Amino acid sequence: MPPVSVLDALPVEATAFLLLFARVGAVLMVLPVFSEDAIPGRIRMMIAFGMTIGLWGLLSPAVMPAARDVQALPGILMIELLTGLGLGMLVRIFFLAMATAGSIISLQIGMTSALLADAQQGGQAAALSKFLSVAASVMCMALLVHHLWIAAIVRSYTTFPVGGLPAIGDFTQLILATAGRSLALAVSLAAPMIVYGIVFNTALGLSARLAPAIQVFFVAQPLNLVFGLALFATLSGAMMTAFAGSMASWIQSVWG
Repeated sequence: MPPVSVLDALPVEATAFLLLFARVGAVLMVLPVFSEDAIPGRIRMMIAFGMTIGLWGLLSPAVMPAARDVQALPGILMIELLTGLGLGMLVRIFFLAMATAGSIISLQIGMTSALLADAQQGGQAAALSKFLSVAASVMCMALLVHHLWIAAIVRSYTTFPVGGLPAIGDFTQLILATAGRSLALAVSLAAPMIVYGIVFNTALGLSARLAPAIQVFFVAQPLNLVFGLALFATLSGAMMTAFAGSMASWIQSVWG
């Protein structure tokens, strides 16, 4: 059998690179931090292209067999796009725990009217929710949690081989479990502020009963903001660290 020249192998390698780029690019299009609207689309495309080049040497053996099947190539490409979007969406669902915690905290200290535009949450979001989302992104980058995201992409080729559609039932259960874990994490992160809100509002109600002629709400609301923001500033560092640790534990438990 004559040896295959470089030019003869080039179309197959280009097709394999396209398949790899499809999954990696789809993941990065919805992955936290990398999918921010503040990052232009061309920059995100260049990041996906550069990451595909970086992972080519490691993952090319996993995509080369599928690249040789020319007839099934359109279907394989579509499956790779859907798989990448699903994997990125799982991380985004878990990442929304910080935004949910910020919304809960805003409700407790009376800052639900302070809204900012946030495309990730589908419109407007509370200022503290947006702040915690950005702070969580910075913390994940600082603690190198994003390396685990990239490692999860690599391990996904073992869990979901190229050309194989993930089991819809198992994937749906994984999404539901991730959403439940994200919500539980949000409530646990905001638990001190929930306790603060219960105590403060109970004291406010008792004060209103003792002095019904005084507009207790207008008197106490500034104190609620001051005490609530002071407590939030004290706990924010621990919240960020706990979230980053939970994110790392979740990725390792799901992807091994």
